[in-house]
Amino acid sequence: MTNYDVDLFVIGAGSGGVRAARMAAGLGIRVAIAEQTHLGGTCVNVGCVPKKLFVYASHFHEDFRAAQGFGWSLTQPQFNWQQLLAQKDREIGRLQGVYQGLLDNSGVQVITGQARLLDAHTVAVGEQQFRCERILIASGAQPSISDIPGKELIATSNEMFALSQLPERILIVGGGYIAVEFAGIMHGLGVKTSLCHRGNQLLRGFDDDIRDFVAQEMIKKGIAIHFNTQIERIEKTASGLLAYTDQDQPLAADLILYATGRKPNTQDLGLEALGVEMTESGAIKIDQYYQTNIDSVYALGDVANRVNLTPVATAEAMAFVNHCYTGQSTPVDYDNIPTAVFSQPNIGTVGLTEAQARNRYTDIDIYKSVFTPMKHTLSGLGEKTLMKMVVRRSNDKVLGVHMVGADAGEIMQGIAVAIRAGATKAIFDSTIGIHPTAAEEFVTMRKPVQA
Repeated sequence: MTNYDVDLFVIGAGSGGVRAARMAAGLGIRVAIAEQTHLGGTCVNVGCVPKKLFVYASHFHEDFRAAQGFGWSLTQPQFNWQQLLAQKDREIGRLQGVYQGLLDNSGVQVITGQARLLDAHTVAVGEQQFRCERILIASGAQPSISDIPGKELIATSNEMFALSQLPERILIVGGGYIAVEFAGIMHGLGVKTSLCHRGNQLLRGFDDDIRDFVAQEMIKKGIAIHFNTQIERIEKTASGLLAYTDQDQPLAADLILYATGRKPNTQDLGLEALGVEMTESGAIKIDQYYQTNIDSVYALGDVANRVNLTPVATAEAMAFVNHCYTGQSTPVDYDNIPTAVFSQPNIGTVGLTEAQARNRYTDIDIYKSVFTPMKHTLSGLGEKTLMKMVVRRSNDKVLGVHMVGADAGEIMQGIAVAIRAGATKAIFDSTIGIHPTAAEEFVTMRKPVQA
């Protein structure tokens, strides 16, 4: 019988890696986990958590404006960037401590440093070597930026959470959720914000009505959006930075943020020498059980590039542990995964877009409502809300639900349960609404706007 130092060695202490390590250790499996930076991974340190805190902070400027419509008289509010950073750092430090406690209490050995596979059953971290029965790679992903002249002047989302000071002007390059969210954050904190995107719509993969509507709302708020525009080079000038575009339209800024995609963290892991197969995008290739072509090596989360969401990584971790250590098959269902974009206003979505539904079926009804939510009848801000349902006429099944508006993510979590349960439009219609709320619109849309 082969002797191993640990039964499972996890590389990466983000959401997926920590969940897998804790679950396996709880079953009596000997587990070690290696992390070279901070416990919690991208989500806790330079992703979901600080981003959502910044979204809250940036929205207060609209809340202050809205208050006047409700009879409040306010003196001019003052924002302190350094105070927000300190508060954010305090909360992240607390969460890092929570992760440390969870791992310690589960009996997981935590190792700090860059892990590297020496062979199919050996991992090195610095001078230490560990013989392992199984190796799980959950090393996540990192921002990817274009190789253009002046790329050394570019900031990524990682740096945005620790800026020494706010810029007066920012140019955000990209059209995905990170670009859109930071556009709202920076604008809300008083930064003159421009967004530059090479396509003609933001948020590829989302419903087209959602994409158009959120762009219109962003523009109404004062964010400049340059569609069909690519950056060719960036130069430093006496007054800041200048981005030269393919539209002969130089764009000036004090800070240029690239949010043009992320790449899996596979470098310096020893994967090439071991012969671990990769996809064309540079992700680790895995099967339905998260196993690579090397029997003892597994991968999940962003490094495998399936659905790159924190809750998906934790679900994959549970499926991995159940498959390897309990004999139970609990595969992750990648259909109807709800998600939110913390743009301003928020986006919440679950299920098929209209285009996806029409590509699969010929009998599609669309229900849609655009309205002014009650708050903004007095706020004077003019913000609108969009709600949309995609329904298959032949069986009345709701295939997709999409929303742009305040608290869209909170609302969509409940809607997602109904969609996964197979709810029909008749069930939505027969559900009593909570009045007065925006969410009740989802159970009062009676006539399709188009078929």
